[in-house]
Amino acid sequence: METPEGIALRLRPAGMMPRAAAWAIDFALRLAVLWVFAIALALLGDLGVAVYLIVLFGLFWLYPIAFEVLHDGQTPGKRAVGLRVVNANGTPVGWVPSIARNLMRTVDMLPLLYCFGLVAGLIDRNSRRFGDMVAGTLVVHVDSPHGHSTAPDVPAVQAPLLLPAAEQGAIVAFAERARQLTPERQQELANLLPQLTQARGAVAVQRLLGMASSFLGRQ
Repeated sequence: METPEGIALRLRPAGMMPRAAAWAIDFALRLAVLWVFAIALALLGDLGVAVYLIVLFGLFWLYPIAFEVLHDGQTPGKRAVGLRVVNANGTPVGWVPSIARNLMRTVDMLPLLYCFGLVAGLIDRNSRRFGDMVAGTLVVHVDSPHGHSTAPDVPAVQAPLLLPAAEQGAIVAFAERARQLTPERQQELANLLPQLTQARGAVAVQRLLGMASSFLGRQ
């Protein structure tokens, strides 16, 4: 998707398997914390039971909401697996969407073992369970940031045509792989775009590399 500023955001929705792994990690962490509190509160009698119920509520309902909103859409389990909750437009998730998606777990859990949520995630093209559909959220993979592009640093060349983000990305990908290709293969690929390069052979390759520099914000 493209932001109003013209910045292309590439979101990769997470499938059900990595989401299940993140949920299992979070569930294990919550059980461990609950077990520690249960031991500590066992000596307090009825007061201990009351505090235990408050902790239980917090761990199983407030825990995911607080982490998603205050920690960039990531619970410890999602961070370990490399996932993040975002709004459908790629912006950080807020309190209302996070509360909505987590309250809807009561529906996704039915009839047992997250059956409804699993079926919804397998059918939806973005692997959303019902909670995500209602809240307008996505669970996406967190791409590792790259320190810099491996595209050759050549003078920028403005493209003669206005290209959509996907085609700009394809040209940048060509530039990043250029060193792995023989000169003949580079020219063969560049010759496929005569309307864009307005040249052939080595000149076409250099113009594509220059356009990649332009798309990457180089001068």
